[in-house]
Amino acid sequence: MTASTTVDRFRTAMEKGDLAGLEELLTPDIRFYSSMKLQPTEGRDTVMGLFGVFVRTLEDFRYVGSYTGSCETSADGSEAESVVLVFRTAVGGDELHGIDLLHFDEEGLIKEFTAMVRPQAAAEALGRAVLEGLIADGLVPPPAPAAE
Repeated sequence: MTASTTVDRFRTAMEKGDLAGLEELLTPDIRFYSSMKLQPTEGRDTVMGLFGVFVRTLEDFRYVGSYTGSCETSADGSEAESVVLVFRTAVGGDELHGIDLLHFDEEGLIKEFTAMVRPQAAAEALGRAVLEGLIADGLVPPPAPAAE
């Protein structure tokens, strides 16, 4: 599979909320970076948990542009074929703009994925919605009750 084939399939799967279609495009050791979390989320199963929450949370998700090239990866500093996908969506009715930066391995699978969103208020709403979804799916524990 080539990176351009992966991009086409990825765009379609994201826009349709096709989790099975997304999963087959990711390397087993994928690293997902977010503008809302310091450390990457690692591993296909864990990243797919995030995508499951995203497809339920994001409203009217659509890609509106793309840029291709190559970029140094975060994991090992190697140069990798890359694409930036520009998207528009909403969370709780608030419009959100963002980019997805995808790095590909030699087989054309996605090995690193970075998502960045704006504006801050919508990003914070997305962060809350994703956390609620991860808790509901049992992927992260609920926060400890506040001490009195």
